[in-house]
Amino acid sequence: MKKVTKLLLVAGISLAVVGVGNSGALNNVSSAASAPLKVGRVEAAAHGTKCFTVAVAVVQNGVIVAASLDDYQFLSTDVATGVPNSDKDFGQNYKDPNMVLASKKANAEYYSEHMKEEAKSTVSYDKNMAAIEKFATGKTIKSLEQTLTYKTKEQVVDAVSGATLVDTQGYLKAILAAAKAAK
Repeated sequence: MKKVTKLLLVAGISLAVVGVGNSGALNNVSSAASAPLKVGRVEAAAHGTKCFTVAVAVVQNGVIVAASLDDYQFLSTDVATGVPNSDKDFGQNYKDPNMVLASKKANAEYYSEHMKEEAKSTVSYDKNMAAIEKFATGKTIKSLEQTLTYKTKEQVVDAVSGATLVDTQGYLKAILAAAKAAK
């Protein structure tokens, strides 16, 4: 029985490979899929003046195919984990030894609680960022630019399903800048 199963499996795989090879399916890869991926990265002030945002966009043929955002802010050492080397030579230059430069994504649990207390946020920081990244992904640079040009700050928040941040527009502008910087 094992031999029959193996024989059928080999025959099925062989037919599938021959069938796909003869169908031309592998030979008709669109030029869009074979276009080079370009990566852009910017630092921006997407969320006020107490932190900075790093935005990364991967672009192919003018379309944002991936986006990533994170904010960095000085946070207290008793609630946050700092960026690498915060506890080494790099951290020796911090003005206040009780504060560390920290990624809000890496400290999403703490920062989300902070947002809940301070601004009555109902969506966690990391889920907000994921919703904004998802909104930008699949958009052309031109269409994202038009959205940001013709919609108010409030309309942009409403347009991004799953995000409730008042600075959603600032984050999308950072992704747009990264997409335009892609090389």
